[in-house]
Amino acid sequence: EQLTNDPIAILLDTAIKGQATGGGTSTTFDWGIAQAVQNAGLPVLVAGGLTPSNIGECVMDTRPFGVDVAGGVEQGPGLKDHDKVKQFVQTARQAAMDASQGF
Repeated sequence: EQLTNDPIAILLDTAIKGQATGGGTSTTFDWGIAQAVQNAGLPVLVAGGLTPSNIGECVMDTRPFGVDVAGGVEQGPGLKDHDKVKQFVQTARQAAMDASQGF
């Protein structure tokens, strides 16, 4: 079976000038960029600085294809906080349901 050369979606994350690696910055980017890319017809996965306290706004503002979180739900480097993960998922799901009512 052959895979397509056309992307199914694109992941947008924050890069900081002068930093050796992209991603893992714990910094959000202008979500208007995600809206513009999606409005052009390419679904977006949003990453960068997402936390339980901002995921609802992100989902409501961008209506992403998906989201990516790592540090925003950690209690220490590489150690996930189960309560933060649960709150993140619940908030993201609720925001997605609320956003879908706007169509």
